[in-house]
Amino acid sequence: MDALSTCLRELGLERYAAVFAENDVDLEALRLLTDVELEKLGVSLGHRKKLLKAIDALSKADTIAPPRSPDSYTPKHLAEKILLSKSALEGERKQVTVLFADLKGSMELLADRDPEEARKILDPVLERMMEAVHHYEGTVNQVMGDGIMALFGAPLAHEDHAVRACYAALRMQDSLKRYADATRRSHGVEVQIRVGLNSGDVVVRAIGNDLRMDYTAVGQTTHLAARMEQLAPPGSVRLTAETMRLAEGYVEVRSLGPIPVKGLPEPIEIFELMGAGMARTRLQAAALRGLTRFVSRDAEVEHLRRVLGQAGAGHGQVVAVVGEAGVGKLRLTYEFTHTHRVQEWLILEASSVSFGKATSYLPVIDLLSRCGERVATTGQREAASEHLVAATTLYREMDMRFWLDQAETALGPSQGNPH
Repeated sequence: MDALSTCLRELGLERYAAVFAENDVDLEALRLLTDVELEKLGVSLGHRKKLLKAIDALSKADTIAPPRSPDSYTPKHLAEKILLSKSALEGERKQVTVLFADLKGSMELLADRDPEEARKILDPVLERMMEAVHHYEGTVNQVMGDGIMALFGAPLAHEDHAVRACYAALRMQDSLKRYADATRRSHGVEVQIRVGLNSGDVVVRAIGNDLRMDYTAVGQTTHLAARMEQLAPPGSVRLTAETMRLAEGYVEVRSLGPIPVKGLPEPIEIFELMGAGMARTRLQAAALRGLTRFVSRDAEVEHLRRVLGQAGAGHGQVVAVVGEAGVGKLRLTYEFTHTHRVQEWLILEASSVSFGKATSYLPVIDLLSRCGERVATTGQREAASEHLVAATTLYREMDMRFWLDQAETALGPSQGNPH
């Protein structure tokens, strides 16, 4: 009854949810009901008119956005990864983050428009939703007329699945806000989506050649994600405490406190996703919570101190920190760059992220962006501009105008000649 309950809530007719449930009327059966049958169920005349108009809109939505199999909208590079890994995934229990997103008030939006006009509004919404999911290597498991259901962490395994899902939700909302400005001017309508997230376990039963994944949710994994979407006001993202715990530090959230959720005996804590956090790596996220004592790296720290002294004397230095995973390479760098020895030094950081493989020069863009932020806070625009121009000169022989463009973007507009 989840889909039907959502439909009734949007229409302000949730009072009929119980009588529909008693008569085994789900969303599919609702589409078949006539005015006479609705009257027999005790639906008033005015409410019957509302429901019949909604039924017509649902039928129109099916015509506008007919069901599609995942292989028709999944990017080729993701499809290849899924098919290569499917034999290893089938039968496995995976931790995932489930994302539900839909267009708020789609029935009213589509009801008074012909299918062609409605499709011009709805198709770009679905495309932007799916693009945001695929950008962070999630998979869209279902397209449901005016919304989608997506999974992060299966069938493509990612240990940072909750972070990816949060970033996808933010990208989705940002993209739809820009699209809403265009539709407001061209069609005179407000387009807003709501997004819900929850993390939990699923058991992957099978992955078809069409990429559709058959799975069994463990506990309330899928149910809670759907509830988060239904509770989210238009233009917002709601998530559970479990998703917040996995993405803590990487995102900024606002606690909404314990809220009753249908189907659960006790209220659960819910959060609103406000934006991306400061952390880009696990170490940065851990530092926000508090790090353990740093020990047994005296020799490495002393070596870095000597190299720093040589650089300070005018002899440029490059240091590569190499070691097995988990030995503390990032921690060593973090501790050294936060000591009194580097207080007079300008420190710029950039890092690669697992979901940034499709973005060319992402670490360089990140580095230049951080430089721009530093300039904005210190007022040292002229000095920073000279450093950036000198650096980009090294790449001119390689015809990489990209670097200069990114430098100008990082520095932002200025009055007069910055050089």
